Amino acid sequence: MYPLIIIIGPTGVGKTSLGIALALELGGEIISGDSVQIYKKLDIGSAKPSTEELQLVPHHLIDYIDPQEPFSAAQFKIKATALIDEIRGRGHVPIVVGGTGLYIRSLLDPYDFSQHGSEEIRSIWNEYVQLHGNLALHQELKDRDPETAQQLHPNDVFRVIRALEVIELTGSTLSSQRQFRDDEYQALDPSVVYIGLTARRELIYDRINQRCVTMLSQGLIEETLGLLKLGYAPTLKPLQSIGYRHSLWYVFGLVTQPEMLRLLQRDTRHFAKRQLTWFRRDPRISWYDIETDSDELLEGILKTCRACQTRVE
Repeated sequence: MYPLIIIIGPTGVGKTSLGIALALELGGEIISGDSVQIYKKLDIGSAKPSTEELQLVPHHLIDYIDPQEPFSAAQFKIKATALIDEIRGRGHVPIVVGGTGLYIRSLLDPYDFSQHGSEEIRSIWNEYVQLHGNLALHQELKDRDPETAQQLHPNDVFRVIRALEVIELTGSTLSSQRQFRDDEYQALDPSVVYIGLTARRELIYDRINQRCVTMLSQGLIEETLGLLKLGYAPTLKPLQSIGYRHSLWYVFGLVTQPEMLRLLQRDTRHFAKRQLTWFRRDPRISWYDIETDSDELLEGILKTCRACQTRVE
């Protein structure tokens, strides 16, 4: 069997470049593990690989669905698992690249997802929030699942409704289904090579700050305006992700462009910190410092991957 390589780490640390380098060396295909890159038309703000990078090796789950379509970690698990089998069937190495922690955990641990949501249930709760407001909706969740409610802001209506939906679909709370995430890590299958990229916090933050400047120069605001002109509602979940919601603040006159950039940089740094906190809890990850000589870093990872490939075959 061919190995499954997973590359994680905070935003801006170089996951895309490493994934492509490994794919070129090992005959691999890349599966995106990013919850925003999966959407069509959201290119700059999601830091998708460039056109040139996409042409170097096959990529999957990038530009996969329309921004109006819902997509969950449960759906990712189903689709990515099928892709892993297909890629191996072609005699290639599947390489999952991304920083969405729940997506990655869905591939490695027995998370009890409700695979099919209910439009009817969501409609009922959406109507409820229109009539009674965000605080009343949040109180409903607090009464049924106080642990999840404590983790969600009342204005995060999408996730509050999702938590209520899970209760009605499965009969159990989201917090009880997620309990394993904090303290249970199954042993990895011998075919899995789980790689984490990291660096000094100052370097990660510097790279993030520069990436945000680059996104603006590449046309992040114009991309956001284009999405609005195409009729996409600013309240859509993908348009509330980092980068796009900041652009919307500027577009609607809530902040100046310099202030928008400052907030974008700040919130992206905070996001990277949360990513590292999430992944650092997982003892199965082999961490690599990107400040190591790039050739030495790549060769060390290749050695690990090839050893795994020989072992599992």
